[in-house]
Amino acid sequence: MMQNGRAARRQTMRAIRPQRSGALPLLVAGWAGAAAVMALWWQNTLVVRMDLAEWLTGAGRLTGLLSGYAIAVVVLLMARVPALERRVGSDRVARWHAVCGRYSVSLLIAHVGLIIGGYSVQSGTGFADQTVSVVTEFPRMIEATVGTVLFLVVGFVSVGAVRRRVRYETWYYLHLLTYAAVYLTFWHQLATGAEFVGNATARTLWYVLYGAAGALLLWYRVLTPIRLNLGHRMRVESTVYEAPGVVSVLITGHRLHRIGAQPGQFFRWRFLTDGLRWSSNPYSLSAPPRPDLLRITVKANGEHSEALSRLEPGTRIWAEGPYGAMTAARRSQEKVLMIAGGAGITPMRALFETLPGEPGDLTLLYRASKTEDLALWRELREIASARGARLLYAVNGPDGVRPEITPARLRELLPDIGDHDVYVCGPTGLARQSYEALREAGVPTRRIHHESFEM
Repeated sequence: MMQNGRAARRQTMRAIRPQRSGALPLLVAGWAGAAAVMALWWQNTLVVRMDLAEWLTGAGRLTGLLSGYAIAVVVLLMARVPALERRVGSDRVARWHAVCGRYSVSLLIAHVGLIIGGYSVQSGTGFADQTVSVVTEFPRMIEATVGTVLFLVVGFVSVGAVRRRVRYETWYYLHLLTYAAVYLTFWHQLATGAEFVGNATARTLWYVLYGAAGALLLWYRVLTPIRLNLGHRMRVESTVYEAPGVVSVLITGHRLHRIGAQPGQFFRWRFLTDGLRWSSNPYSLSAPPRPDLLRITVKANGEHSEALSRLEPGTRIWAEGPYGAMTAARRSQEKVLMIAGGAGITPMRALFETLPGEPGDLTLLYRASKTEDLALWRELREIASARGARLLYAVNGPDGVRPEITPARLRELLPDIGDHDVYVCGPTGLARQSYEALREAGVPTRRIHHESFEM
């Protein structure tokens, strides 16, 4: 058993001062930026005419500006800035990234259609002929056309129905085409955008916007991982069978405690061996970090996770992180309930050992299909016994019926459930059911902490 609970609790055994989420201020800043872009368009629109061509081209300019702004935000959200990941949460940042991506592609399509439509009406030529004319005669349009095609490819493979049918590695590497698309379309914006031609201030602000997003991306996606991996030199120490289809990977390295990882967080792991070196997958720490050892516990849900059980000791590792906001910093109450299901037990096990609390303050409810699937159960029982915490489990009955998490059941288990912070980690269905039951049982939304581990 890998325990380091006392040392980890000493780091968090202070007055409970919950870290407020930065989601609302960031959303306000994002929409304020969009409003500023619209103001730039309005300032450069001298008169609004009823002429169809003018309407189409004006709308095309506006959608182009907003698309350019959304693309910069997409790049920023891809940078995995630690402050953003920890204050907002990795899963929420990922959702924002997906939404901004959809907005940017939709606005880009609208921009192309409206602009060409407006020029076509103005010149009296057909849409196809006008398209050829724009692509071949306007400055920087060849690059912009290639970039637009790349954006459409990335958008297509990111559609849910398509995404579920392609390998993660295929989706991931196609997604990297976004960087080339951003570069190719950026110069077109400055070369032909009416808001930037002759407006040095607007051009400078656009350079700053894209430059800042690119600098953050370079620092946190390239330079920071290089520094982390060269400094800590992580390798596989051993693998341990935990339960049917569940394996733990013990990871050794140099001064691992200086990485600053906290229980509840995860890394993106790349194991440098045949069949795995091109895959980078997120797995949570399943035990408190130690100066010489980290541990992840993985349930075999695909080729990548299944291959981890065959890792050889000494296999080199490339890691990025730590990420995630589901840590002790989110806690605001003395009492805590943890609800885990499937692979979601891994961050909960680390929190169960390290969250400060007196006997009776902590409760862990573990949901699984059958008792054999209760991974790390022996460790959990030892932690519960040592800390005076409650450990409960809910498994399917002999007839396969799933026990439901209901408001009545929660109140029965914890009559003071409304005075708890609740951490939830598990499949989407469990998270949704738990959230609804907790809200009805009297737990405020701000005290329900959840991050999805599903990709």
